[in-house]
Amino acid sequence: MGFIGRIPIRNIWLLMFYASDLYRHIGDRNGTVEENPDPLADLVAEILAHRVEHRLRRQLSTGFQPREANLRRVKGRIDLLRTTRHRLLDQGLVACRFDELSLDTPANRLVLAALETMANTVQNRDLCSRCGSLALRLRRAGVSGKRPTRRQVASVADSRLLRDDAAMMAAARLALDLALPTEQEGIHSLPVPDREAHWARQLFERAVAGFYDVVASPSGWKVRPGKPFRWNEQDPSPGLDAILPSMKTDIVLDHEDRGHRIVIDTKFTEIVKAGHRRESTLNSGYIYQMYAYIRSQEGQGDPMADRASGLLLHPAVGSDLDEGAEFQGHRIRFATVDLTASAWDIRNRLLQVIQVPFTATASDMAR
Repeated sequence: MGFIGRIPIRNIWLLMFYASDLYRHIGDRNGTVEENPDPLADLVAEILAHRVEHRLRRQLSTGFQPREANLRRVKGRIDLLRTTRHRLLDQGLVACRFDELSLDTPANRLVLAALETMANTVQNRDLCSRCGSLALRLRRAGVSGKRPTRRQVASVADSRLLRDDAAMMAAARLALDLALPTEQEGIHSLPVPDREAHWARQLFERAVAGFYDVVASPSGWKVRPGKPFRWNEQDPSPGLDAILPSMKTDIVLDHEDRGHRIVIDTKFTEIVKAGHRRESTLNSGYIYQMYAYIRSQEGQGDPMADRASGLLLHPAVGSDLDEGAEFQGHRIRFATVDLTASAWDIRNRLLQVIQVPFTATASDMAR
């Protein structure tokens, strides 16, 4: 197992798993993923193979696909230009365009691509052979090897799917995402967090939101990623609205029974920086941002907003920080998650940082 930058590839996979639809489909399973000694790609391949086998027993979903053919009977719409240009009428034929029910859908092509990718990626030889055999069965059933485009993948993700299809597609999308090389020699390129800050920040943010959505929701937390906040400005000048920036948090956790809200802001940067008079200091801009998130929502008739706490959560490599204080009635915490730690330690850290005196303990959350 290699590294991306200084982060073990397994932990990059773990973040991608937390951020995936598959994690929401299969649930937390009491930390089974984190305890599993096998590579995460093998686990995803196992889930994918199981879902595909289940769908093959019950028949793969079909869909109407556009086709063009020269036929002796009219089917669908006539292509007059092609019919005339090739003088098809002289041969008793007519060029037609029509939709045909087929197994060769973008969804099934995506599954085929995922199976073939996993067959060349996973370390378990039996699982490798299993994925290869399933890919061959799909090809023999009429699914082409033409890999769907990103637009088609997005349309598949947005479409209404049967429950079994949705789980299979979630596994297929994650399988393709996990088929990543390390920074060792290879033929494919990969966005590296140190160089692609936007990609890495989005991954970390989605992973944290996905983890809390699956693990914290059963304990009463409502997880809202990307929640917009209003400034609640008063007596604005006529032109202010056109230039006032929007305010959107990364993640908000609400626990209505306990009457508490945690506003979480994630960054894929160092949580501290070199100071002028000190060796290191917290980034003041991040503190001001969190302070604005929390204080701007006070006095609007929402008790949770009046007592909300903040969490600045950053990844770290081989270091640990967990500090906090109360500012004007709001607890703000500054914490890191060590991405070089074990998967189980990462899980426990994500649970531990949302503990406050009036929230559930980590053991409660894990149940």
